[in-house]
Amino acid sequence: MMAQAVVSFIVQSLGDLLIQEAVFLYGVEDQVLQLQTELRMMRSYLQDADRRQDENESLRSWISEIREAAYDSDDVIESYALREASRRNLPGVSNLIRRYASIINRFIEIHMVGSHVGNVKARISSLTRSLKTYGIKPEKEEPSNSMHGRQNLRRSYSHVIEEDIIGVDDDVKKLESYLVDPSKRVVAICGMGGLGKTTLAKKVYHSVDVRNSFKSRAWAYISQHCQARDVWIGILFRLISPSQEQRQEIDNMRDEELAKMLYQVQMEKSCLVVLDDIWNAETWSKLKPAFPHGTSVSAVGSKILLTSRNIDVAFQMDPSCYLHTLKCLNEVDSWELFQKKSFLKIDDPDYGEKEKLGREMVGRCGGLPLAIIVLGGLLASKPTFFEWDTVCQNINSYLRRANGKEQRLEEVLALSYYELPYQLKPCFLHLAHFPENLEIPTKKLIRIWVAEGIISLAHSEGEGEEALEDVAQRYLTELVERCMIQVVEKSSSGRIRSCQMHNLMRELCVERAHLENFLQEINSRNVDESRGTSRARSVGKVRRIALFLDQDVDRFFPSELKSHHHLRSLLCFHEKTARLSEWGLMKSFFKKCRLLRVLNLEGMQGLGGKLPKEIGYLIHLRFLSLRNTKIDELPTSIGNLKCLMTLDLLTGNSTVQIPNVIGNMQKMRHLYLPESCGNGIERWQLDNLKNLQTLINFPAEKCHVTDLMKLTNLRKLVIDDPNFGGIFRYPNVQFRHLESLFFVSYEDISVVHVALGCPNLYKLHIEGPIKNFPEPHQLSSKLLKLKLTGSGLLVDPMPTLEKLPNLRLLELQLDSFVGKQLHCSSKGFAQLKSLVIHDLFNLEEWRLDKGAMPCLRELKIENCTKLEKVPDGLRFLTTLQHLEIRSMFAAFRTKLEKGGEDHYKIQHVSAVVFCYCDY
Repeated sequence: MMAQAVVSFIVQSLGDLLIQEAVFLYGVEDQVLQLQTELRMMRSYLQDADRRQDENESLRSWISEIREAAYDSDDVIESYALREASRRNLPGVSNLIRRYASIINRFIEIHMVGSHVGNVKARISSLTRSLKTYGIKPEKEEPSNSMHGRQNLRRSYSHVIEEDIIGVDDDVKKLESYLVDPSKRVVAICGMGGLGKTTLAKKVYHSVDVRNSFKSRAWAYISQHCQARDVWIGILFRLISPSQEQRQEIDNMRDEELAKMLYQVQMEKSCLVVLDDIWNAETWSKLKPAFPHGTSVSAVGSKILLTSRNIDVAFQMDPSCYLHTLKCLNEVDSWELFQKKSFLKIDDPDYGEKEKLGREMVGRCGGLPLAIIVLGGLLASKPTFFEWDTVCQNINSYLRRANGKEQRLEEVLALSYYELPYQLKPCFLHLAHFPENLEIPTKKLIRIWVAEGIISLAHSEGEGEEALEDVAQRYLTELVERCMIQVVEKSSSGRIRSCQMHNLMRELCVERAHLENFLQEINSRNVDESRGTSRARSVGKVRRIALFLDQDVDRFFPSELKSHHHLRSLLCFHEKTARLSEWGLMKSFFKKCRLLRVLNLEGMQGLGGKLPKEIGYLIHLRFLSLRNTKIDELPTSIGNLKCLMTLDLLTGNSTVQIPNVIGNMQKMRHLYLPESCGNGIERWQLDNLKNLQTLINFPAEKCHVTDLMKLTNLRKLVIDDPNFGGIFRYPNVQFRHLESLFFVSYEDISVVHVALGCPNLYKLHIEGPIKNFPEPHQLSSKLLKLKLTGSGLLVDPMPTLEKLPNLRLLELQLDSFVGKQLHCSSKGFAQLKSLVIHDLFNLEEWRLDKGAMPCLRELKIENCTKLEKVPDGLRFLTTLQHLEIRSMFAAFRTKLEKGGEDHYKIQHVSAVVFCYCDY
């Protein structure tokens, strides 16, 4: 549905232009509205067309034309808006003649735009008529035969048992235990395609313990577009083994009678029903009436075992279900499976050479069992070392083409893509920008999605633009739940901090991105043979580029990039520092690529230190990252970038000369400033930035702290200003949306005032002296992460902090507490997972009662040199996995080492690290 996604995006984009940039569309508003109407009409046909494009090469070509026509319509209107904006910026009386000339030119241009729009409309109308000749129908239609063919590739049968199942014995035992657990009605196996969910389910289904635990069992394969009635009948026949006469009666039942009968069977005897490959919650809604739920079914012990690529399905079925998420095979199990499928034997004369190649190829499979099975089966028919070497050199294409036992690997993985809702497809394809094995920072990813416009207001569940990041976060979570991307790290609030793609899923993503002309890759090491260069140019205009740089990048600016006039997004990546001989090389690129919305130059460094003034031509720019670029001065023309939503100026220099233009960027949502914004004497006013959500390094030397009072949509704030706490003395000052706050103060801080003014804080980091440490009820119960530095607290803060119900991370640093004793009482810190005690120079004793910190996983003690021993209560912390001791006296370490008097307190901890403890 990628063409549908593109058209929907353009429809929304034109609407946004009409609303937000009406002043720049003077004279062409009617043409824009007509384009919108034509595109809306086409969109109604595209769901069916996108789904069926694999049936017909001509149809695929038409859809490609549709996509390009939609983009071209956007180009025409945005280019006009760009030129109109340039005319309006003509300054002063000296340009009076040029102003009159520009009025004449405008009328000429309005006529030209009308002509261009007319041509695009005619193309779109013709393409829509062409779709009808292929039998394409608007809106919802039944899936095509090609989709049914893909489904049949995945059909499972309970009696077909796969051999050579590797590394699942522990999984089987765990699943068996939950299937006989009376408290669990639903047991779910989830994971990406090819991980072996169905294989594991069959192993459990046929195990002796499971067979003996249920009076009846039934296996049902659930297609993406299943008919509930057919599924119910199939399950019922297996559970009751009816006679021919009963079968006829069941076939003649109404749907509600059939559902009721299946429901009753599961209520009267213990039944195990396997629902294999259930794709979405809507499918479960269709099937649900025939299955008991709640506590009513626990007496007889009927259960559901399901497999799905979508984790959300399991929780829709039963929020208290047992969720078993499949992981990829480790290196040992991967090699064992490969040996069995490839029939590689030690007595093979070429065993040594084949083993080396085999291990390299198995590594490319990334632990995906289906990929290893496909690879092993392929190599089993190739006896010579030369054939193995050929496969190794072309492993990706072999894995895509080779036939497995029942299906092609590419088809198995591609099913996940085909079934994505159209609004998620551009989000998935966008991930093709990022290099293999890169941990993708999700905040940056989400902001780029928003800047590109692939997160539409039409899909927002909130109100207005403020909800865009939340919509994007929801889309990202859905891709995780569909097992198409993997979570690498989560924040203390549970949000996804970084993610990654399995290398084979990424191959699918890159292939689809090029097929859809979504993206061009340019690799600076080999431009001519770069995969994206030839493919993207043969399909259509380039609108997104992922640029993979080596250290010398002069030839790309401007020679390789300045010709891409239609470019909307440029993301640069590099392993080492990418160097420009001078920033001036960017001038012609900025002049030519004026439709750019996203520009990520992070880590690129050039001589001169000043960004060229030609950056001001990029008036459509929404995202600009100059992080770690060493740029130390911005031109005044940066003020032309009125559409900027994200500006990252953490350039690596502590001081960057920034002109007084930031306050005019009213669409700014995320602003990262350097420690100092220069030595100009002009005062900034940031109170116009009503949409601002993130403000890093509030420029206290440029602004009055009371400007913050008007930034009511702030979610994250970092500020080094001793006057910050004072703004809470003003009546009714509250930051209701603020979730994360880091501030430095050199005067005594009233945490009570801060807590009252920020009632929804999740993260709080205070650096500076604190007076009147609050009571538990005076702090936000939502607080998840707390860091205190230099607080100078005389009274033990633990009795207060341990009562915070959701606190996960706590750090007490650098004399935050100057007393001698800390005491954590029983049942305190119920949710704490990480504790850091650092540079508490007066601390002599720490008492930890049994029952305190029942969830603690990580503990770090550093440079608390008067502390003679760890608390006895550590031995009760069975969840503790990592203990780090740094910069403590050698005697402290000796007590904890094996044979030491305190070793019994930490002997259960799996990882204990000592650093700099020898003085």
